[in-house]
Parts: sequence; structure tokens; C-alpha cells
Amino acid sequence: MFRLITGRPGPSGFGSASTAEQVTHDIDGSNLTAIVTGGASGIGLETARVLAMRNVHVIIAARNMEAANKAKQCILNDNKNARVDVEKLDLSSIRSVKTFADNFKALDLPLNILM
Repeated sequence: MFRLITGRPGPSGFGSASTAEQVTHDIDGSNLTAIVTGGASGIGLETARVLAMRNVHVIIAARNMEAANKAKQCILNDNKNARVDVEKLDLSSIRSVKTFADNFKALDLPLNILM
């Protein structure tokens, strides 16, 4: 419990004060594809940003396409070589989920990470 409060690293070398960039430092995700739901803001955006930084092809799945496109542009401003796409997804709508899944399957990409 003390480690959580102080951020001191545990056996992995990382603790609660470690950043996503630190944790993923040596990872090359060039052959990976990730779908990040909620990737238009908050923790989802930070997840998408760091995965893109590690060369993962990121699909931002979001309800608000305007926010998703802004998030994509933000990531591309920091990393011109990032592979980021946006797709509409409203998890409260079965129709939207099916459409998203059909669109993703049509891209013929592997799905390695779903967040």
C-alpha cells in the first residue's frame, strides 16, 4: 500500500508515478493494431497517443467524430508518422457496434489490442 501512495517502483520497475511513455519505452508496435474506445479524450486519448508513439496503428473508436478528429490531429501534430484512423462507435447502440465491426473487418487489419 505504501508503494501506491509514494509511487515507489515495484518488482516490475514501475510504480503508480510511472508514465505510459516510461512503461512502453522499449516497445516497437509496428506490426500491431489497436482499437481504443473513448480515444477522443482523457485516458483514452493518452492511451491512443502513447500507442501511436510506439508505432502501433491506432483506431480511435468514438461517438463524437468531431472530438475524435481533433484527437487524431493532436496526435499527428506530435508525431507526423503516426498511423491513426477514426471510426464512429456508439457502444450503447447494437447497430453502431455492428457497423463499426463491419467497417473494421473491411480494413483487413489484425486486432492485437482492444482498449
